[in-house]
Amino acid sequence: MRTLINVLATFGGVGYFPIAPGTITSLILVIAYKVVFYRLSPPVYISIALGIYLVGVWSSSAYAARAQKEDPRTVVIDEVLGQWIALMTMPPVWGYVLMSFVLFRFFDIAKPLFIRKAETFRAGWGIMLDDILAGIFANIILNIYLMVK
Repeated sequence: MRTLINVLATFGGVGYFPIAPGTITSLILVIAYKVVFYRLSPPVYISIALGIYLVGVWSSSAYAARAQKEDPRTVVIDEVLGQWIALMTMPPVWGYVLMSFVLFRFFDIAKPLFIRKAETFRAGWGIMLDDILAGIFANIILNIYLMVK
């Protein structure tokens, strides 16, 4: 069970990357979206997001408890979900998916508005929630841009 938790929470070990594991995780998601995931229907895309959320809360809670840290740097499943949300409905054009990446990373790192408050939720709930909000903000901004453009 411990190995499964490690694999899930660290996104197959990407979280152990020594430099910017969250950023590397987001980049992997951007590339995967551009190549494959943009083809998913909205119900399938949302179902996968829900699955990532449930697995993320469970695995990040267990991993954080074992590491005795609130939000271990090696846990990156939250970035998987946040970037997944930021990319939702994006046209598979490099410019848009890269803007999604930049905006998501900005909101995830800077944590403006009430995003930082989301970290106060216990265990995996807080680990996942701040990235969900960062993804939502990035997605809203990009969709407004696409409507106005």
